[in-house]
Amino acid sequence: MKIKTLRSDYIYQQVAQASPEEKLELFRNEMMAPFMKQWQIQQIPFKAEEANGFDVIAFNSMMHRSPNQITPQISAEIGLISSESFWLECEHAVKKSLHLFVEQGINLPVSDYLFTIQLGNPESRALAINEGYSGFGGIPGFIWGTLLPNEYTIPRMKVALSHECNHNVRYQFIQWDHTVNLGELIVSEGLAENYAAFIFGEEWLGPWVTKTNAETLNRRIKPVLREQLQVTGFDKIGPYLYGDEIAKLQNFKPVNMPYSAGYACGYYLIRSYLRKTGKTIFEATITSAAQILEEVKGFWDEETIINS
Repeated sequence: MKIKTLRSDYIYQQVAQASPEEKLELFRNEMMAPFMKQWQIQQIPFKAEEANGFDVIAFNSMMHRSPNQITPQISAEIGLISSESFWLECEHAVKKSLHLFVEQGINLPVSDYLFTIQLGNPESRALAINEGYSGFGGIPGFIWGTLLPNEYTIPRMKVALSHECNHNVRYQFIQWDHTVNLGELIVSEGLAENYAAFIFGEEWLGPWVTKTNAETLNRRIKPVLREQLQVTGFDKIGPYLYGDEIAKLQNFKPVNMPYSAGYACGYYLIRSYLRKTGKTIFEATITSAAQILEEVKGFWDEETIINS
């Protein structure tokens, strides 16, 4: 297994010093090009044919600092993600999160991995709702962390990376296509957050779980989600998974769901599955959502206890 770190701090320093007309292509070639295979899978053009058209830069700038924002004025921000200890901690989290599966006898079809951390866009409302950090790991071989660097988010980056590594493993075994439904997404997010908690402890759970109390989960979320598990199409899935506020930001129709409803529900559903079946988080990660949901049918009717 080969795990490569793309040191974004070096790239940010380079782009910050570049002239305004050089920034865009420098950023595209240094930060975006190493992830070329991901863009191809996601069908996002690497470079738009027309000026200001949709491409990887436009897509990336929704959640992250855009090339024209990377100037000497944000050197303090770049400095916050430039320490060797920060990158070693992130690298260790990725290596451990992937290697643990191999140690459990699960052979991963993908052998090459690339990860990086990007500076978040301070104007992104979605990132603010997530308390300043996030990640993406749904395409095997590629793992991203995103943060608005501060004393709260920096130590949490390793945990977010572990969550994303779990997605990265799952989708080497579970087929992702247009038929993916809400049930799969709830299971997938629940597995990823349980995995991060397994490695780092429940005190590191993300706001996508901790902001939901027992009353909201049992009375408001579970009764609705149980009826929507077969819903497909991301415009339909998104509002149940992320909640209304983020759904509106993505121009999806709100469905009267609180923040990260699907994430919180998924976390407790998988916790219930692991306790009921005695399966390990490693076994569960490569198990189909249909099988998991079948095993925990009782979850929807039982009162979920949340330890504050």
